[in-house]
Amino acid sequence: MKQFPISLAAFLIVILAGCSGRGTSKQNAVVETDTVIVPDTGYTGIKQYMSGNLKVKEVTFKNGVRQGLTKTFYQSGELYQTFWYENDIREDTGRYYFKEGQIFRETPYKRDTIDGIQIQYYRGGQVRAKIGFSKGKRTPYLEEFNSNGKLFRDYPEIVVNVTDEYNSKGIYRIGLELSDKKTRVDFYRGEFINNMYDTSMYKAIKQVDGIARLDLRKSGKPGQNYVGIIASMLTPFGNRNLVYKRIELPYNDLN
Repeated sequence: MKQFPISLAAFLIVILAGCSGRGTSKQNAVVETDTVIVPDTGYTGIKQYMSGNLKVKEVTFKNGVRQGLTKTFYQSGELYQTFWYENDIREDTGRYYFKEGQIFRETPYKRDTIDGIQIQYYRGGQVRAKIGFSKGKRTPYLEEFNSNGKLFRDYPEIVVNVTDEYNSKGIYRIGLELSDKKTRVDFYRGEFINNMYDTSMYKAIKQVDGIARLDLRKSGKPGQNYVGIIASMLTPFGNRNLVYKRIELPYNDLN
């Protein structure tokens, strides 16, 4: 009589252990299934991304990290752009393509940031423009060419008009416009910093009917004897030509 409870207890332990084992197997199956569908985890190879029946992107991975060539495509299937990744960071040259397959633009990257000379092309392969970048920001360097390879030089100039009311009203007014009034332009007060164009460091000058007006006022405190102006003008090629002009001031207390 005393052995029966022991046998029954052993039987129950075996049953419970079996149930526990079956539960663990199910959990493992779920974990394995989940692991398979997690995108790119530890994956090495080329993965294609689809939108319906259309391939929109092709990415090369090594151990789950972008390593090598990444391609994106137009909706019609033609190659649109390529980037080279090293340890998930863009390096080397990013290339953009016309639908017909010719290179439209080459952009240099260093540690995921545009740095160097960007080159644009015509469909026939001729260089269309060269544009300078440094650490992700534009520099003043710009060369644009017509389809025959001739360097374009016909950019408008900055025209300055001054109204001196310093003695009567304490105001020295500077008017700014371009010699070609049809050209779109933005004017800023500031300097190129380390030869870089950074609008976050500049003060935009308001324009009315294409004319920007900068009112400098008498402060009674020593200041610069000049003011720096940057014009960002849209070129016929669709790029931005950055032009700096230093305007000398007859008074040293204007701000």
